[in-house]
Amino acid sequence: MIFVKDKEIVVPGDVLADEEYHSGRGTFRENSNICSSLVGLVAIRDKKISVIPLQSKYIPKRGDVVIGEVTDIRFSMWNLDVNSPYSGFLPASDVFGKEKRELSRTFDVGDVLFLRVVDVDEVKKVKLGLKGRGLGKFRGGILINITPTKVPRLIGKKGSMINMIKDETRCDVVVGQNGVVWVKGELEMERVAEKVIMMIEEQSHTSGLTDRVRAMLLELLGKEPEEESVDEPEELQELEEQESEEPQELEEQESEEPQKSEEQEEEEDKEEFIQ
Repeated sequence: MIFVKDKEIVVPGDVLADEEYHSGRGTFRENSNICSSLVGLVAIRDKKISVIPLQSKYIPKRGDVVIGEVTDIRFSMWNLDVNSPYSGFLPASDVFGKEKRELSRTFDVGDVLFLRVVDVDEVKKVKLGLKGRGLGKFRGGILINITPTKVPRLIGKKGSMINMIKDETRCDVVVGQNGVVWVKGELEMERVAEKVIMMIEEQSHTSGLTDRVRAMLLELLGKEPEEESVDEPEELQELEEQESEEPQELEEQESEEPQKSEEQEEEEDKEEFIQ
């Protein structure tokens, strides 16, 4: 027997179902019942019941692409804040190879980089790398932090949501799996994109979000409203994609190309890998 509805908000300890169902992420078994272990939305797929957290911290995972800010420079590495309880580091050897160079002349404190998580050891030391097309340093733009579990909702099905924001604002947008979003465009358009992204962050668990985002964009841009469209029916599925090992939309940012030289990176157009 099921005691809750799909997409219902639950809190820790709420009884969700009995033994007829399978326990998924965000749940635990107590005697013959399945209970929620966190605050989130119920997700029911066949006989499996899970709870998608409304708020969460980014836990680094090998292969993720993330946006980080340089916080410290040491003898042979840069330390970076990756919007996680665990800090990351970028070895100088990943950038210079065997050459010895002054690190601050390449990336200084405050610089924002687009990186890949190379490894996470048992004590959660996060090794970062720049090998891959488009990975490197951002120039200009603004950063927006959202809850990492909301990233799939921001992107939308096949990139529909993020592409709508990009098309309407003419901004470049890159989304890190750690919930950090980089936006660059005209100053006014950056602020429009920021407002829309924060609205998605706040209302990601609600229905009809795509239409509301479209309406908000048109209002902020002073455009006439369009004919109503049908919002995607399986919104919660996008949140569930965060539970998967390889979020599809973010994977489109990946490439097998070898690392470019520092000079090439400086000239590279970020649009090539923008989500």
